[in-house]
Amino acid sequence: MRHAFLSDVSAALATRGIASLRYQFPYMERDSRRPDSPAICHATVRAASAWAGESEPTLQLIAGGKSFGGRMTSQAQALDPLAGVRGLAFLGFPLHPPKKPSLTRAEHLSKIHIPMLFVQGTRDVLAETELMRHAVEGLGDRARIRWMEGADHAFHVPARSGKSDADVLGEIADALEAWVESVIR
Repeated sequence: MRHAFLSDVSAALATRGIASLRYQFPYMERDSRRPDSPAICHATVRAASAWAGESEPTLQLIAGGKSFGGRMTSQAQALDPLAGVRGLAFLGFPLHPPKKPSLTRAEHLSKIHIPMLFVQGTRDVLAETELMRHAVEGLGDRARIRWMEGADHAFHVPARSGKSDADVLGEIADALEAWVESVIR
């Protein structure tokens, strides 16, 4: 939750009037590289979501996360909808392991019946572009994808792209703001 990218996204959203709650999975608190079991991660997502709803009952909730956090949030939602959550936003959804293209990690998404936004870099080695496009299109009107041209999984862009990481961060925040407004209207 203290990762520079997440801090920067949170700050950019705050300037747009969107509050965010960042939290960590227990394995991160232990400073372990090995992720917790899905059940523990799902419970962590549920606890954070519930806390947000109880702490600010007048706010509309959007859940999601970056990479693994987004995938755990989507799995939790697919298993049993998160109370009060109106939509899911994913930053760099990890569709497959590097160099192992597959749609297996997207199968649970069909069980989600609230709006979803996928923000993906076109150079993301964890989400081959055509496979990601196929996965999102298969979800119909409830899912949208916003491509960050030239960005990798960490949303870094090469200098030759003519854009900076700060430019991409602005594009991400703009995309999230527009989508959130469309969902909570």
